[in-house]
Amino acid sequence: MSKRLQKPFPVLYPAPLVLVTCVDEQGKPNIITLAWLGTAAAKPPQVALAIRPSRYSHAIIGRTKEFAINIPNKDLLPAVDQCGHVSGARADKFAQTGLTPKPAAQIRAPLIAECPVNLECRLSQTVPLGSHDLFIGEIVAVHVDEELLDEHGSIDYGKAQAVAYLGNEYWSLGERLKTSGFTLK
Repeated sequence: MSKRLQKPFPVLYPAPLVLVTCVDEQGKPNIITLAWLGTAAAKPPQVALAIRPSRYSHAIIGRTKEFAINIPNKDLLPAVDQCGHVSGARADKFAQTGLTPKPAAQIRAPLIAECPVNLECRLSQTVPLGSHDLFIGEIVAVHVDEELLDEHGSIDYGKAQAVAYLGNEYWSLGERLKTSGFTLK
């Protein structure tokens, strides 16, 4: 199979699709849809998210040093799309989407009640990268809907109905193919 050489661009896929919440110093919450993020470390558990400095949430997270990552399911796709195309500087995204802010356990930023998984994070580093800044946050608390947990207390990802972002399209994740380490058996 032949390949075509192209100019560099961020083509890594699939990208997880999340709703990140933050709250300003006056208590005004905001939601930003992000797909440029990932796991950064296990001990301590950390995540990294890339946000353009021009985004409203960028300044809030930079000042307050905290945020929550809310992992939506496919039923929340209309809210995910709307939060990604409207600025929180001009709109109350919770009111517009009907999403429910829920108090977090360790941070001031609200969780989104409708999202089956929520991660509370404290900002540990900010790395300027050009068009985006990389926010690295330590996960200080995790909330998981009980309906997603299997008999061992682990997340049943088949029930999670997570959504991925590819290019400018939303995709659902298919079925589990294998368990890590299957070739070693």
